[in-house]
Amino acid sequence: MTTPEPDTEAQPERPALLRGISAAALGVFLITWALLWLNAYVVNDDLPNACFDLRTQSFPPEVACASFDGTVTGENPGWLEALFLGSLITTVLMATMATAIALAVRKR
Repeated sequence: MTTPEPDTEAQPERPALLRGISAAALGVFLITWALLWLNAYVVNDDLPNACFDLRTQSFPPEVACASFDGTVTGENPGWLEALFLGSLITTVLMATMATAIALAVRKR
């Protein structure tokens, strides 16, 4: 009776984990984008009417008001903007790596 030889050839990597991380990061990105948009265009809707210096930004969405003494109201929280940009970068990187792995496996 002979013993079977172990399979030494590694199976091709599947990008399922990378796709999962990319999907989760995309979900976080969309949620933070919605929160930033709501803060800019729903919560701070009346800022343009009573503002000395209106500051608008489209990416990430923000409507802020600078007063005479230098205080700014209506700006986005820094942690939310960091989460927004971090999840966007994570989504792009993970999706790119998953696609590269999938294409490399298909070429074999």
